[in-house]
Amino acid sequence: MFVAIEGNPVQRSGDHLRGLWARGEAAYGLWSSIPDLSVAELLARSPFDYTVVDLQHGAATFSELPGMIQAMRGGSRVPLVRVPWNEPAGIMRALDSGAVGVVVPMVGSADEARAAASACRFPPVGGRSWGPMWGYVRPDGALPPAMQDAAVLCLVMVETLGGLEALEEIVSVPGVDGVYIGPNDLALACGFGRGTYRDTPEIAELLQRIIDACRAAGIPAGLHCTDAEMARDWAARGATMLTVAHDTGLLQEAAAQAWAHVQGVEVPRAQGAARKPY
Repeated sequence: MFVAIEGNPVQRSGDHLRGLWARGEAAYGLWSSIPDLSVAELLARSPFDYTVVDLQHGAATFSELPGMIQAMRGGSRVPLVRVPWNEPAGIMRALDSGAVGVVVPMVGSADEARAAASACRFPPVGGRSWGPMWGYVRPDGALPPAMQDAAVLCLVMVETLGGLEALEEIVSVPGVDGVYIGPNDLALACGFGRGTYRDTPEIAELLQRIIDACRAAGIPAGLHCTDAEMARDWAARGATMLTVAHDTGLLQEAAAQAWAHVQGVEVPRAQGAARKPY
């Protein structure tokens, strides 16, 4: 089922998320790794609240990003982009390409959080360079700097020991609009290997600690989930931005289901503690 969405896609994407969070509601989203325009438009036409294009671990690169964002605009949704690293050029490039905001990985200190927030906003607030990629192409291609500053979303990832140690300082940094938790790197960094909150209580405690710190600071807490069950679970525990599925995982699951149906067998449902897709 596809949902028709009215209005400016850029405003719709950012304002929609902020509206959900202002009302205390959770946002549910998708993760995109496939650098294909048809896939990008399909994801943007889904009823999910957001899509994140992954430039850190996905197959997409900055070369494909402008086309993917244009395709998503055609689907009436503009994505967030997980940039490869916390460095100004990549953050600015993602925003110039048209992203509504960025997810910045491996933020381990308040100074690193400040650097990410600064790269998202123009002087005098930050240090973003002016260079609108779509300035001659569409009416909203070169909006005033203050308007872009107000609309952008800067989400920093807390997924390291340094990030945990500096958690209270990170969530208090002006311009940090939210925290996105990477549970896999968090488990690795804290010595729990490939453990999950389902089999390692200490991981559940770490996730809850980050969510509670975000709540106290009045900013959303995001979490990368392996399935809808995990997303529902952590929404009940206070997370307000939950990535439910991955485009490559959805494709694999749909293929497995189609094969099982044509063979006339029960469709295996890999979820809960048994599911470890990556």
